[in-house]
Amino acid sequence: MPKSGRHKVKIKKGDEVLVIAGRSRGVRSKVLRVLPAENRAIVERVNLVKKHERPNPQRQVQGGILERESPIHLSNLKVICPDTDKPTRVGKRRLEDGKSTRYAKVSGAVLS
Repeated sequence: MPKSGRHKVKIKKGDEVLVIAGRSRGVRSKVLRVLPAENRAIVERVNLVKKHERPNPQRQVQGGILERESPIHLSNLKVICPDTDKPTRVGKRRLEDGKSTRYAKVSGAVLS
């Protein structure tokens, strides 16, 4: 049976993350979008690429060379714990009322 490559994504939109590999290594920033089918995320001001855009007056696009964020693999990101302000792994935990929440393994703090 072939592997699909998909995993349960533990990083969510709005999380503060630390980049641990690649040319943007050491940068702390916010997740703008998660692409679970590709195991990637778009992080603010990380993995910037230059894109040559043609002018399009119908869509009010001026054109030129634009810098935009490119997706980065989830394995290169670590979530920042809100309590300790350190990078951490993320776990899942069920509360007494049956709801599932994410928590930081470094401190046990519940993540939003």
